[in-house]
Amino acid sequence: MLVLTAEPRLPDFKSLYASLASHLEVDLRILQKEQQRDLKSYLRQIPLAGYERILLDLPFKNVYRQTRLLARLPHLTIYEQDACQNYLDSSRWKGKFSRFYRRLPGARIVVTGASVARRLAAEGFDATFIPKAYDPQDVFLEERGPRDIELGFIGRTSSGAYAGRKALLDSLAACEPLQLLRSEPGDAYRHLLNRIRFFVSADVGLNEYMAKNFEAMACGCVLLAWRQGEEEQAIGLEEGRHLLLYSSLDELRGHLERLRSDPALAERIALEGRQFVESRLGFPALAARLADELRRPRPARPVAPSRWAWLRALLKGGNA
Repeated sequence: MLVLTAEPRLPDFKSLYASLASHLEVDLRILQKEQQRDLKSYLRQIPLAGYERILLDLPFKNVYRQTRLLARLPHLTIYEQDACQNYLDSSRWKGKFSRFYRRLPGARIVVTGASVARRLAAEGFDATFIPKAYDPQDVFLEERGPRDIELGFIGRTSSGAYAGRKALLDSLAACEPLQLLRSEPGDAYRHLLNRIRFFVSADVGLNEYMAKNFEAMACGCVLLAWRQGEEEQAIGLEEGRHLLLYSSLDELRGHLERLRSDPALAERIALEGRQFVESRLGFPALAARLADELRRPRPARPVAPSRWAWLRALLKGGNA
């Protein structure tokens, strides 16, 4: 199997594909930005007929104009972590993923949101859900001192797609001792997560779980996560056992009051949450699920979804 992935990228997926190689024979090709934007020239050097499967794991912005070439690749699977932006009003990519996939009728699409997979399937695409995962070689519980950051968030808020995240975090910071943090990847990021007691996940409007949630849980934080609807059940997350969910600022503050008054509860949720992600949401588990998906038989005669089927599905789904 040929795997086309990107360099540089965060997070680094090299260990993911090392795990995938324990399930399948993998020819991993790591492409620079210029190579990603000119796949025709790069692939000219590769005997594509010798591969039973091709996995495309490249940034959408670098490949979405290359459908004429991609449509000719045999048994193509696209692994896409940003397809939620297909349905976000605030995203410049709204609707563009659907237009891209419509030009690739033979492709299988693996996305990281259950609701995104459902909506793409309703448009007629061969779409499958596998949740995001984290690298347990880089992110783990450390034997360190006490957690000196009670309430924290690490990540970006500047993108338009994160407008809901920024609004919620700003509101929380106005009434609670929330620390909005940034960190370089690697050891510094892991050390910082290990200092946080309660990690606030504010993925408002994204309709899926970002990998940073699982990274926080792997480092022993209690995760307070914005309720995503069908995503929790699809992943297997249980409220009150692995994490606490909220749909409003008041509900979030109520959870904080409860956790502060019951340290044993906080300790139990942190422990069970960490054990859950360690067993189910690390790169080895993701590699195993990807391998199963890549082995799954393809439809005999893929047919491009009609533009009217796509429009009906989009109108029915609304703007969530």
